[in-house]
Amino acid sequence: MTIESASTAIVAARIQSTGASEGSRLRQSRLVQTMQTASQFGKPPGYIISALVCSLGGFIFGIDTGIIGPVTVMDDFKHYVGDPSPTVHGVIVSSILIPAAFSSFFAGRLADALGRSRGIAIGSLIFALGAALEAGSVHISMFIVGRVIEGIGEGLYFGTLIAYICEISPPRYRGALTTAPQLLTTIGIVTGFFTCYGTVNIRSSFSWRLPFLLLAGYAFLFAAIVFVWLPPSPRWLSLRGRTDEAERTWEKLGVAATDREKIMNQIEGSAIEMDSSTDADGSLAMATATGKPTRRTLPKSKKDKLLDVFSPDARMRLFLAVFLMGMQQLSGIDGVLYYAPLLFQQAGIETNQSTFLASGVSAIVIFAVTIPATIYADQWGRRISTILGGLGMAATMFLMGGLYAGGAANEGAGRWVIIVCIYLFAVLYCISWAVSIKLYAAEIQPQRTRASATSIAHGSNWITNFLVALFTPSLLAHSSYGAYFLFGACTLFTALVCCVFMPETRCKSLDDIDLAFHGKSPVDALKRLGRKLKRGPRRRVAPSV
Repeated sequence: MTIESASTAIVAARIQSTGASEGSRLRQSRLVQTMQTASQFGKPPGYIISALVCSLGGFIFGIDTGIIGPVTVMDDFKHYVGDPSPTVHGVIVSSILIPAAFSSFFAGRLADALGRSRGIAIGSLIFALGAALEAGSVHISMFIVGRVIEGIGEGLYFGTLIAYICEISPPRYRGALTTAPQLLTTIGIVTGFFTCYGTVNIRSSFSWRLPFLLLAGYAFLFAAIVFVWLPPSPRWLSLRGRTDEAERTWEKLGVAATDREKIMNQIEGSAIEMDSSTDADGSLAMATATGKPTRRTLPKSKKDKLLDVFSPDARMRLFLAVFLMGMQQLSGIDGVLYYAPLLFQQAGIETNQSTFLASGVSAIVIFAVTIPATIYADQWGRRISTILGGLGMAATMFLMGGLYAGGAANEGAGRWVIIVCIYLFAVLYCISWAVSIKLYAAEIQPQRTRASATSIAHGSNWITNFLVALFTPSLLAHSSYGAYFLFGACTLFTALVCCVFMPETRCKSLDDIDLAFHGKSPVDALKRLGRKLKRGPRRRVAPSV
């Protein structure tokens, strides 16, 4: 049996074994038909290949996440730096994040000006230059400059590749394809951890330089493939009136004519919604997939377009997205990913090789649970998975903090409970917040503000990620339990906020989502909660006999 036919059989079996809705079964049956057709011709459609190639950007992002923590605790690196303090340790790890947050705000403008594929190529090339500087650094300041440059490239390409996949994917496959970068990120984390596991015993600075050298090579190769082979977005070409080139690109990607109509109609819907919210002083010709031009007006100014995210119907959704994306990092997940060797060392695993192995196993666990989490993302409610996942993560953090505070972590049983809790925390995060929060933050936004609001929310994510990466070593150095109680409290608070302010969006249309937020404010939500608490639980009246 070939790989293609085996994959088709797996999908078909999942359709038969799951009790999905009729619409879901129909979409999955179409996927089986597409895979069968692809296997007959020897390769999948062009849009699948392009999406997977584009998703390799997540792979290099994951490698950097996986190697930076182990590298900073290697003996040769600490000798090179001069046995850094916890503060310097945090600066080394986190110096990539603020530049990434800053450049992410300009990534959309670069992609709009030069095209999605060129924007991705430029960002990944800058990322590769930064990694090369880290590998060849002769002083710690040069190493940090390399991480800053790497962060600029990361912010430029990572958000753009998601937009590119959305723009080339047929609507019925978009959900699965847009989760591919997340899956490749987890594979990159596994690769990064085990790369360091393999180089830690090299008795020279090559032990920590080699992982960055390999990362630079991967990033250069990715940039070259994207620049030479990845086709431009047909939607981007159509918006610029290059309809003939867009048609040829659609054919190259293998997207059916009916799917092209749906994708292009979404552009027209976005334009119409934008026009209804602002006055206009100009117009722009836009061609649909059939080549028929339409006219849409342009917003008054870029300032009006930016400030539209604070309009009455959009600002609560913006604030909720910013809050959720920020608190996603304050759960402590990147503290676990960046400093896993340090956490396992604190739990009693002594040698670097053993801590790297434990970290690699945690990355494998993350990868394993990410697969079903991405497959069933549309079958789990966003609200319930966020709340239950938050409560579960808070419980694991409080348990670890309590064991350290009570001195039980030094005992055999307590030590293994902490190690198991680290793995359990990562699993709970990957099946809940890793999928639900980023998806929810984007889908609740009005169409006209989605790009701007999502960029702002991701900026919040980068900034809080920076704070976690910067201060976690200091927290662990000054208090063995303080970081766990802090992250647990943030996660519990987020779950409580979601109980009050987070409406469910699963299986709802964009119009239904708009209605769920229409005319509501945080004050109204608190008033409703107060009335419910005041009334108390409803009492059942026993029937009279």
